[in-house]
Amino acid sequence: MNFDFTKDYILEDDFVKLSPLKIIHVESLLEVSNEASIWKYLTEKGNGLENLTEYILSTINKRESNKEYPFIVFDKIKNEYAGTTRFYDYSEKLKTLKLGHTWYGEKFRGTGLNKHCKYLLFEFAFEKLQLERVGFGAHIENKRSMSAMKAVGCKKEGVLRNFIPSLDGKGRADIILLSILKYEWSNSIKNELQQKLTNN
Repeated sequence: MNFDFTKDYILEDDFVKLSPLKIIHVESLLEVSNEASIWKYLTEKGNGLENLTEYILSTINKRESNKEYPFIVFDKIKNEYAGTTRFYDYSEKLKTLKLGHTWYGEKFRGTGLNKHCKYLLFEFAFEKLQLERVGFGAHIENKRSMSAMKAVGCKKEGVLRNFIPSLDGKGRADIILLSILKYEWSNSIKNELQQKLTNN
């Protein structure tokens, strides 16, 4: 099937629920979004009411122009909203998209939440949309993000040199590129990720 940006996709299992991010979610995310560590490596900032409102409105507007599809992440175990993630740069012709702009509050990290989210998102991308590739990017200094992506099967494939301003604003920084391909998902990553979820 083709990706329909007007449709409200719900992806969920017993641990997590991903649903379309909407402006009503500002209040639900306000407390967790105020954690400074979330925004250290992200060019967009969503801390504080004004920034968070602008952050959510921006990606909602991009959804309306078929550029991004944002999800809010709900942790069913803690019964709390944990953060957000999104699909972007979808190409029906090339059968590709990117997955990123992902952030969770500190207490949701290392709990297995991210693995559950990624499993649902990969399953949707490769099995429902029949895509051939899902791409990712991370700030070269964001070791936690790169470790999390490798833990769900992403393969490093390259570097965008001097792609964004450095954290101190005095120079430039590289972005690490990673990806998962459809045959990798089918042949091994799906089963490996299922095992990690079972053992979590």
